[in-house]
Amino acid sequence: MDQKNDLLIERFARALQLRRRECGLSQEELAHSAGLSTSYMSLLETRKRQPTLSVLGALAKALDLSLLEFMGMIGEDDG
Repeated sequence: MDQKNDLLIERFARALQLRRRECGLSQEELAHSAGLSTSYMSLLETRKRQPTLSVLGALAKALDLSLLEFMGMIGEDDG
């Protein structure tokens, strides 16, 4: 992977974990709500897998966000 892609995946994982915690959800609860396996959820949060667009949509919905809002969280540069 190139450096830009690595940074994007890192931001995704950070945003996913932050929002999940803000919602008071465990990985298992979020995975169930999004129709994913708990092991896959763990792989996403540890940057070992990259989500598809349909997975991003399912996660956004389970996190009570629009896909655009979720993508905005991922794209934010917090330094």
